Amino acid sequence: MKAHQAKLKAFKRAVAQRAPGASAPAPAPGGEAPCDFPALMRDVTPLKAQRRAFFPGARPSPHPRRQARFSEAQVPIQASGWFEAADTPSSFVRDGMRSSTLKRLRAGHWPICAELDLHGLTRYEAQDRLALFLQRAQQLGNTVRVIHGKGIGSSGDPVLKQMTRSWLSHHPQVLAFCDTSGGGALLVLLRRMTD
Repeated sequence: MKAHQAKLKAFKRAVAQRAPGASAPAPAPGGEAPCDFPALMRDVTPLKAQRRAFFPGARPSPHPRRQARFSEAQVPIQASGWFEAADTPSSFVRDGMRSSTLKRLRAGHWPICAELDLHGLTRYEAQDRLALFLQRAQQLGNTVRVIHGKGIGSSGDPVLKQMTRSWLSHHPQVLAFCDTSGGGALLVLLRRMTD
C-alpha cells in the first residue's frame, strides 16, 4: 500500500510541475472534477487518413423475383392406392363436379395439352413420373392423356392399369378421368391452376 501511495505522490508532483500556472479545475456539482479532453489527448498521434472509399453493396430490387412455382422436392409421394382392390372403376368424377363432365371429357371438349407414357416402368417409377407429370402439366392446360398400356406384358393381372386409376382417383388435382376408346390410356381432367 505504501508503495502505491509513494507512486501517487510522485505522479501528483509531476503533474504540478508540468503546468505551474494552471489552476486545478473546479469540481463539478456531482463532486468529480471535469475532464479536460484536449489536454488528455495531447500526446496522442492521429492516424493517417486512408484514401479509400467504401461503397455499400448493390441494393436489392424492390420487386421480388418470380419464383418457379414448382420443384421436384415439392412433389408429394402418394402411396395411397397401393393396397386397394384390383377392380378400380374405368372412370372417375370428383364430388361436386357436374354430371356431364365425363361426357364432355370423352367428347374432347377440352384440348389435350400433354401426354405421358408409362410403358416399361416399375410401379415406383410410374408413380413418381405421374406425380411430377401432373404437377407440370397443370401449368400447360386442363386435360392430359396418360398411357398405361393394357397389361399384356405383365404376368397375371395388369399392374399399371389398376394402380394408375387408383393413384389418379386419390390425387388432389384430378377432377375426373375416363378410358379412351382403346382401353390402354386415360384422359385426365385437372384442376385449373390459379395465379
